[in-house]
Amino acid sequence: MTTMTDHRELSREDLEVLRLLATGLSLKSVAWRLQLSERTVRRRMRSVCDQLELGTPIEAVVWAARRDLL
Repeated sequence: MTTMTDHRELSREDLEVLRLLATGLSLKSVAWRLQLSERTVRRRMRSVCDQLELGTPIEAVVWAARRDLL
């Protein structure tokens, strides 16, 4: 799947969530590390996936990894 979204549209915080997910942490663990609610992390990932036109957070992690953003 190809997307036109530029990585500059993702916030530093969004990229940090993706980086933590890439290490294998669960959404709950990511939320704990960033002192956010799990619901906030889920919403943030849904927003990232929508921006990138991807279906799942793991696809977003792969997208970011392929662009050396992690």
